[in-house]
Amino acid sequence: MNSIDLPNAQAVFVHRDAEELASAVAQRIAELAAQAIAARGVFHLVLSGGETPCRCYQRLRHLTIDWARVQVYFGDERCLPRGNAQRNDTMARDALLAHVAIPPENIHAIPAELGARDAAAAYAALLERVAPLDMVLLGIGEDGHTASLFPGNPATSSAALVVPVFDAPKPPPERVSLGINTLNAARQKIFLVAGAGKQTVLREISSGKPLPASCVVAAEWHLDRAALPA
Repeated sequence: MNSIDLPNAQAVFVHRDAEELASAVAQRIAELAAQAIAARGVFHLVLSGGETPCRCYQRLRHLTIDWARVQVYFGDERCLPRGNAQRNDTMARDALLAHVAIPPENIHAIPAELGARDAAAAYAALLERVAPLDMVLLGIGEDGHTASLFPGNPATSSAALVVPVFDAPKPPPERVSLGINTLNAARQKIFLVAGAGKQTVLREISSGKPLPASCVVAAEWHLDRAALPA
């Protein structure tokens, strides 16, 4: 299979492998950053956690972007102490943000160390002032979750800008996530999906199964060939 039909997708791009995917999405981010800065003077970028986004960030740091005009946010965060190696903001700092000329005040970490409810309320107050976001980067889990919106979890159907997540099926059970409406309101959404482990969930989305990731509308999906269902 060289292509796949994903309901609600704006476009689907299939890349040779995870490395090509990471490079292509990094280039796409740089293009959209330039467009947003030219149009509005700022680029509001939401970063994702995960191995495939990490590869993308390592390439993005070598591209020409006016980082002084980029405001960075996060799609979700684990409720762990600040600086913990398992936090998404730690990964993004190590892979990207520590290597580019972005002012520290332009990096808006989710204060997940405060606990899910307080962190969600604080981050919602921040996002109220900047919405809509320009670009949200997203991954997908083998269960169809995206950000920290898991199938069947009450947070997934919440209309709040930012939602506290409890009883997540993956550790840690307490998290903070942008709400589905916040994701959908972004000007641009990009999924990065790599590896044979994603074949089953992509087949389910293609067949119309209602999963959190499939509720994100008008997104670009960037896949590698290994992720395509056989």
